Amino acid sequence: MIVTLDGKKVEVSPGTNVLSLVKEGTLACKVDNYLESLSYEINSEVDIKSVDLSSVLGQRIFERSLVFVLVKAVRELYPTAQVIVQHSISNGIFVEIKNVGQAISPAMAKAISYRMNQIINSKEPFKKEILRKYEAEKMFLEDNQLDKVELLRQRPEEYIPVFSLGWYKDFSHLPIVPHAGLLKPFELKFYLPGFILQIPTYRNPGRIAPYVEQPKLAQIFSEEEKQAEILEVSNVTSLNRKIFANAKRLILISEAIHARKLALLAEQIINNPEKRLILIAGPSSSGKTTFAQRLSIQLESLGYKPISISLDDYFVDREKTPLDEDGQPDYENINAIELELFNDQLARLMQGEKVEAPVFNFKLGKRDEKIRELSVGYNQPIIIEGIHGLNEKLTHAIPKNRKFKVYVSALTQLNIDDHNRVPTTDARLIRRIVRDFNYRNHDALKTLRIWPKVRRGEEKYIFPYQEEAEVMFNSALPYELAVLKPYVEPLLAKVAKTEDEFTEAQRLLQFLQFFASLNSESIPSDSILREFIGGSVFYS
Repeated sequence: MIVTLDGKKVEVSPGTNVLSLVKEGTLACKVDNYLESLSYEINSEVDIKSVDLSSVLGQRIFERSLVFVLVKAVRELYPTAQVIVQHSISNGIFVEIKNVGQAISPAMAKAISYRMNQIINSKEPFKKEILRKYEAEKMFLEDNQLDKVELLRQRPEEYIPVFSLGWYKDFSHLPIVPHAGLLKPFELKFYLPGFILQIPTYRNPGRIAPYVEQPKLAQIFSEEEKQAEILEVSNVTSLNRKIFANAKRLILISEAIHARKLALLAEQIINNPEKRLILIAGPSSSGKTTFAQRLSIQLESLGYKPISISLDDYFVDREKTPLDEDGQPDYENINAIELELFNDQLARLMQGEKVEAPVFNFKLGKRDEKIRELSVGYNQPIIIEGIHGLNEKLTHAIPKNRKFKVYVSALTQLNIDDHNRVPTTDARLIRRIVRDFNYRNHDALKTLRIWPKVRRGEEKYIFPYQEEAEVMFNSALPYELAVLKPYVEPLLAKVAKTEDEFTEAQRLLQFLQFFASLNSESIPSDSILREFIGGSVFYS
């Protein structure tokens, strides 16, 4: 048979597996745009594309495979230990270790790392087998992996893919690499109450980025973990249980937590009257707009009347917009904003002067002839929402002690099971697909195509400044993926098999199968989730 491998025609015999054809360093493959392990056997004329660490998908496969090695190493050294993969932080993944029988220590990190390197250097192979669901349940029950037993019981499939690394077996919704020797480099850093597993990124696949302490981000994840315990929702199976039992109560409590946090934040702002400039920033689909509206209402309830200023009105004329590395207009570049005019007017406003603020005409791509008169009263807060809010360059004319910076993001604390996490970027991407369809007339294909560029902008203009925030607000709601599921599934299903984005659409569809569906009728009209699904009290 003739197959296409990375754009080249190759003759193969029926039954040939992809692993024998690809170059060293390949982690998985796409077969006619379906994501597959390299153990895939070729029995028809197909188009095969290699997946390596130079892609986001490859980075995720590398991470999941390395977690497999980590869990095996931990359990060999500490047989009673429970490994729970929590969330990403500082170019790595925070992993909590429980039931070890002793205190977690730097020496333990070294011992685990040493055993992991032994497994990796021996190039121990991963093997894939397809088990009947009852066989997989029995196997995980005997191995005391109870989180997986309940997860599989909620799944509709009769057959389950199970991977093994020597004696250790685990479930993965992503392909696993063919052998452990591909999982270099890595570092394991002691970080109470567990470790940070640092891996290369798709931008620098050959090295580990320097560790950067992120105490505020770590703190908000810690708080979210405690709230997950209060709600009794730490993974998909516990979420599904809550939905089946009393979904309305879960929604009400989750929304009450958001409301309480916003009320406390408003009080913190008014207790710092010198900080009149409230700057709100965060990545795409984090719910910044609704957050800003709800914060404004909380401030008004305390006797303050904030005004909002849109950064969009301070865009430079379109022909002056900086270009990105592809030669395309980079509207997310901070220099796409007329910084000197913005700072001049902001400084004058804060001193009680009236200003003639510009109005940007997006149809014409330049400033409109009409203007908008702005003025603020004494001690009246000014709210500015935009991706550059935490960057000092945006408001360089205003002293730091006059600013209150807030970082908003959807930092999901939910896991599929102990070893398969839900990336925050997946939750935001699903939010964005739904919002783009509802409000921008974009189909899922268009959103999936622009998402890598959106992510590049976030990595360049937002994430480096997140620790500058005085407060971090997590806009994620534990129930939201169950609500978004029926909205996004039909949109993803329309992505054609011939499109490169089909692989990502299928990955998200398979991921969403873990979640029960939840009707949106009980969601309050001021919920952040309404910004994406519609019905928000803040929008007509």
